[in-house]
Amino acid sequence: MTLSLFDQFASPTFLGIPLIAIALTFPWVLYMQTNPRWLNNRMFTLQNWAIGQFTSQIFQPINPPGHKWALLLASLMLFLISLNMLGLLPYTFTPTTQLSLNLAFAVPLWLATVIIGMRMHPTHALGHLLPEGTPALLIPILIIIETISLFIRPLALGVRLTANLTAGHLLIQLIATATFVLLPIMPTTAIFTAILLVLLTLLEVAVAMIQAYVFVLLLSLYLQENV
Repeated sequence: MTLSLFDQFASPTFLGIPLIAIALTFPWVLYMQTNPRWLNNRMFTLQNWAIGQFTSQIFQPINPPGHKWALLLASLMLFLISLNMLGLLPYTFTPTTQLSLNLAFAVPLWLATVIIGMRMHPTHALGHLLPEGTPALLIPILIIIETISLFIRPLALGVRLTANLTAGHLLIQLIATATFVLLPIMPTTAIFTAILLVLLTLLEVAVAMIQAYVFVLLLSLYLQENV
């Protein structure tokens, strides 16, 4: 059976049952849990420090009413980082390469920020659709353009995360295949290709963390506009 490059992004099934649910729930097993001891171990202390640094950095420019989102956005970033990092392991499935899953994260949270803005500050929220000092002839066109850009935001969030992870996985597979093919023919070239593969894997580790951070950062910016 001939497999294509994109078969790695197909959701695995067992006896006709999709296994994406296991891929989504497995990261929660890896997180450090609280314990009744007075002193925590190093991993738990490092985890709490990282979450605290992220929360303080993201929510520093946001008004106090928006700080209620701290737990949700911090959990989302930790969850996305875990999914992205686990997807780099061999013989694993990356759920965040599925556009439907990323849109399921992006659309409800984006819609919640818009609803909050329309409820708390309707005039300010609608004011984003028309910049101040716009000529009268351009008002209808600008309102249409700003409305379209507003509704494109969740799509851009999902597509950005999906495209970056998909491109990275494809590059890793292509270079790994080239390394195995060149090894018996041109060993010297295969060694350089293997070094490139290691460097690309390190780059993908950074991309996995950065894309999760960017996803949550953009959501916090949308929240800042509406709170």
